[in-house]
Amino acid sequence: MMKRRNSKQIKIGDVKIGGDAPVSVQSMCNTDTRDVNATLNQIRELADAGCEIARLAVLNKDAADAIKEIVKKSPLPLVADIHFDYRLAIRCINNGIDALRLNPGNIGRRENMEKVVSLAKQQQIPIRIGVNAGSLEKELQEKDIPLSEKMVESALKHIKILEDLDFDLIKVSLKSSDVMTTIDAYRSIAEKIPYPLHLGVTEAGTMRGGIIKSAIGLGTLLAEGIGDTIRVSLTENPKEEVTAGFDILKSLNLRARGVNFVSCPTCGRTQIDLISLAKKVEEKFKNLDKPITIATMGCAVNGPGEARHADFGIAGGINEGYIFKKGEIIAKVPENQLLEKLEEIIIKSYE
Repeated sequence: MMKRRNSKQIKIGDVKIGGDAPVSVQSMCNTDTRDVNATLNQIRELADAGCEIARLAVLNKDAADAIKEIVKKSPLPLVADIHFDYRLAIRCINNGIDALRLNPGNIGRRENMEKVVSLAKQQQIPIRIGVNAGSLEKELQEKDIPLSEKMVESALKHIKILEDLDFDLIKVSLKSSDVMTTIDAYRSIAEKIPYPLHLGVTEAGTMRGGIIKSAIGLGTLLAEGIGDTIRVSLTENPKEEVTAGFDILKSLNLRARGVNFVSCPTCGRTQIDLISLAKKVEEKFKNLDKPITIATMGCAVNGPGEARHADFGIAGGINEGYIFKKGEIIAKVPENQLLEKLEEIIIKSYE
C-alpha cells in the first residue's frame, strides 16, 4: 500500500479528518429533517452501526430550525447539506451544526458567501465543497475536456472563493456515478490541493451493485493513499452504507472495527451446508465489536490450515464440524451445535 497522502487536518465535532487521523465513515439520513424524532432515531441507528459523522438535508427554513433540537440530542457530529440559499447555512451555524456541505459558487452574490464564511470562520465550522458530475456549471458542461477534468476545474473554482476569503477549513469531494471518472477526478485533485478528501461514488445503486462500484472506486483510491473520509452511497437503509464502508476499510487494513469474516467458496469436497452456515456465522457475530477474524471453512482436512490466520473458525465435516483457533482444532461438535459452541468459546476468550 502506498503512503497516505498528507493533507491538512480539520475537525467535524470531535472527529478529526485528514493528516494522521484514521479514515472516517459517514452516512446521510434519508428522513425529513423537519421530523426531529425520526431523524434522531436514524442518527442513533447509524451511531450503533459505527457511523462517525451524519449528514442531513436542509431544504428549507423549517429544516434549518429543526437542526437546533437535533444537534442537542445527536450522538454524532452533524453536517448540513445546503444548496443555493445562504440564509439556511447561516441559520444552521447559529443552530449549532458541526459542518456545512455547499458549493460557494452556487450561493449567489459574493456578499452572501462572505456572510457565511465570516460566521463559519468565527465558529470554526468546516465547509465541504461537494462537486457532483451531474450538476456542473453550464460553462463547464460545454467544455470539450474529459468529465473528470471538468469536475476538478469546478472544485478549484469553488475552493478559490473560500481561499480568497481567507478560509481554509475545507474538505472536498468529486463524485460521479461512473467509477473511473471518480477515480480520475480524485487522483487529479489530490495533487493540486492540501485539503482532506471525502470519497464517494454517487448514485452507486442498490446494495449489490452499489457496494461493488464503491469498493472498486473507493478501494482503488484508498490503496493509493488518497482519501480521508468516505461515504458508500446506497439505495438502501443508511446503516448498510456504514457496514459497507467499514468492510472496505477492513479489507485494506485501514480500520479494524468489528469482526472480519472469511469463508471458502465451497467445492466438491464440502460435506456440510456451508453457504447456510457462513451466513449464520455472520449474522450471529455481526454486532461483536472485536477486531478478530472468524472463518467458516467447508473442509475438515484443509480448512483449519488454510485459515490459520483466523482467530477462530469452523471447519465442516459429515453432519459435524470442528472448532479451531489459530489453525489448531480445539473441539469436535455435531453440526446443529456448531454456532452455539463457537459463540461459547469466543465469549470465554474475552471474559
